[in-house]
Amino acid sequence: MLHAIVNGVIYNGEQVIHDRIIVVENGMIGESTDRVPIGATVMDVEGKNIAPAFIDIQPNGGYDLYFSKEVSEAALDDMYQACIDHATGFLLPTLISSEFETILKAIEVVKQYRQKQPGVLGMHLEGPFLNVERRGAHPAHIIRKPTNEELQAILNAGADVIKMITIAPECFTEAQLQMLLDSNINISIGHTTVNYDQAQYYFSKGISLVTHLYNAMNQMGHRECGLVGAVFDNDTVYAPLILDGGHCHYAAARIAYKQKGDKLILLSDASFLGRKKQRFDWEHLSITIIDGFYRDAYGNLGGAAISMVDAVRNAVTHLHVSIQEAVEMSSSRVAKAIRMNDKLGYIKPGYPARLVCFDNHLQNFKTIIL
Repeated sequence: MLHAIVNGVIYNGEQVIHDRIIVVENGMIGESTDRVPIGATVMDVEGKNIAPAFIDIQPNGGYDLYFSKEVSEAALDDMYQACIDHATGFLLPTLISSEFETILKAIEVVKQYRQKQPGVLGMHLEGPFLNVERRGAHPAHIIRKPTNEELQAILNAGADVIKMITIAPECFTEAQLQMLLDSNINISIGHTTVNYDQAQYYFSKGISLVTHLYNAMNQMGHRECGLVGAVFDNDTVYAPLILDGGHCHYAAARIAYKQKGDKLILLSDASFLGRKKQRFDWEHLSITIIDGFYRDAYGNLGGAAISMVDAVRNAVTHLHVSIQEAVEMSSSRVAKAIRMNDKLGYIKPGYPARLVCFDNHLQNFKTIIL
């Protein structure tokens, strides 16, 4: 099928383009043009904005099902549809700290599911190899140090499925860390007690990502700069941010933006999307929506309640960035952070036609898949 998207302002992941037509053939972006190709089906967006569909590297659930509890295609269906409804065309379903058998099951479920839904890029394994002192909402009795055998089995099963893994590197031996580095999985430091010097050492080994900046890590002080200070002081490291005003103060988010620039990216860390799920009870996590945030019985945050659309709006409103930059923080820069920018995150020839359309008020978001 040949399609032509006309009358749109194009945010292509690098710049804003006016007065061009996006050509799509067989689901892939073609060369832009100034006239509709013969035989093309025309989609008139009536002056609205067109951007690459957003990429969420840390959704935990959809409207109703939480993937780590319901490790199934039904849970992925729920998450995928909720993401599509919220302008997110690509995602890494997240499995929080789990038993070995559950990890293997999740790998297989995601492997099978992404064959029918290519918007699911793989999975994000967040734990269980974390520091229990910074466990957050992760179940303490499941968090553990890796054994060589368990780690190798996960890497063997998860080859090309696990696209991102969150670890506390201080819980790994040098040999185990090298196993991860050799696997080509995107390693992210999170739920950790590493200090500034330790963090810089791990960054020098090739790790260039942290999990939800500020949360579950040592903060920056004037004598010990912590992991936050190490991230600010290292130009190679990407810093994803949960931009909901609860996981970090908007002023802290602005400071992070000033420090990281184009290495600051957005994610949701959503427990559920759309705030339809008011309460969730599980042996590992019990949370309730309170004033727009998911909290446990002690008032601690239990994952976020925002979508990528909310994150983009908050970036424009509270970080005072342009729409163009907010879009890039949710698409092309995310693709760079997980080393998939040669495949997604842009409106360019050869990239998949998964797009989002919205107005200048950052309303009426609609995902377009051609």
